Formats: sequence, C-alpha cells, structure tokens
Amino acid sequence: MIPEQPLVPSEGSGGLLAALGRRVRESAVYRSIVRHGIADTPLNRSLIVFENLFLHVHPVKVRAKTLRFRHTYWLGGIAVACTLVLTVTGVLLMFYYHPSVPRAYRDMKELQYVVDSGLFLRNLHRWAAHLMVFTAFLHMLRVFYHRAYRPPRQFNWVIGVVLLLVTLGLSYTGYLLPWDQLAFWGVSVGTNMAKETPWIGERLRFLLLGGHVVSENALLRFYVLHCVVLPVALLLFLSVHIWRVRKDGGVQGPPEEEGDSAEEIS
Repeated sequence: MIPEQPLVPSEGSGGLLAALGRRVRESAVYRSIVRHGIADTPLNRSLIVFENLFLHVHPVKVRAKTLRFRHTYWLGGIAVACTLVLTVTGVLLMFYYHPSVPRAYRDMKELQYVVDSGLFLRNLHRWAAHLMVFTAFLHMLRVFYHRAYRPPRQFNWVIGVVLLLVTLGLSYTGYLLPWDQLAFWGVSVGTNMAKETPWIGERLRFLLLGGHVVSENALLRFYVLHCVVLPVALLLFLSVHIWRVRKDGGVQGPPEEEGDSAEEIS
C-alpha cells in the first residue's frame, strides 16, 4: 500500500498573485501614488488619514462617545448622505430635462409616464430634498440645544447657518423646474415677497426672474442656480464646515457629557 502523503498548501495561483501584488506595491509608480505601506500599525493608520484626499479632514483618533447615536443622532451624516443622493439623481435627471418652454413640462411628464423608472428617480430626488431640509434644520436645533456654538465654534456655527440658507435656496430654485401651475405660482409668490426687501427688493426680483414676470428667462436662471451656482457653494461651505469640526476639537455633544472620560479609538 502506498503511504498517504500529507496535504501541503498549493503555491499556484495564490502564491503567484501574492508575488505579483508585492511587485506592484514595490514599484515606483505605486509608491509615487501611495506613499505608505499596508502594515497595520498606528503610524501607518495615521498616514492613511493624513495622505488621503477624502479622509484627511477627519482626525486620526476620535473620542468613543462621539460615535454614540445619542451624541449627534447622526443628523449631519444623514444630511450629507442626502446630498450625495441628490447629486447622483440630479445628474441623471439632467440627461432628460431641457430648461426651456414648453419642453420642461413635457420632460417632467415623460419622466413620470414614459421613461423607465423615471417616476422613481424623480420621487427619489424630491423626497431626498425634503429629508435634507428637515435633517439640516434638526441638525441646527441639535447644535443650538447642546450649546455646540460656544467658543471656539462660533465661526463654524455661522458656516452652518450659511449651509442651511444654501439648502433652502436649492429647494426653492428646484421648485420652478417642472414648469407647472404649482411651480409658476409658487415662484411668483416667492419673488413678490423678495420684492418687498428694503432698498434692493426690485433689483433682487429682477435678478431672480431675468425680467418683470415669470418667463423662460426665470426658468433658465433658476436652472443655473439649482444645478451650478448653489451646488458649488454647498460643496465649498460643506468642506469648510467639516474641516472646522476637526480643527475646533471634534463633535461636541450634550453638556452632561463634557466630563466623560476621554476614551479614544483609532
């Protein structure tokens, strides 16, 4: 009888892939892009945060209590998630939408009844916008109630107020784009209210409408504001807002938590 041979791990495809991975990581091209290795050490984890475009706005270590749901209720994160959903769905809607009269209204009807999943896409954009306004408002209330606007966070509180105004502006400028009766009269009432602003009311209304009545000029201006000007402003102020959270010492919770232990996690 032939003695049974012990089972030995194969060095075939697995070993070849591991060797190939090592050669790629040691190449000059890879090292020029990723300037640190992949070792699981505190120093390397810190370097990953420091040298990453999307992660460097966050601290290397955070207090464990800031990860609790009751600390912030995740309102800021929910608002950012809504922003991402609105960006993706808004870009997809732009493939079908024409900011012109009467194409705008016809495009909305085609999205609702003709385009596959068009109604779902439009409603996802609309409900994400409602949720973003709601959570941004609750986020401001949470910060105010927890007194997180106190020094050194005064500047970031002002940035948060600006972000809330930009969010409301995005919601309002998107109101006209369907070009239906609800949008027409809603924008008419809103711009007439803006006209009552002391000293600059008439000019402000003319600037918004591109004329003296709600017409195709107003549709084009609201489209540019909704798709270009306000999203760029939102991205700019949101970046500063998140950066200031880190520079001002991280997320601040309820006053009763201020004396908690400074337990940190990486």
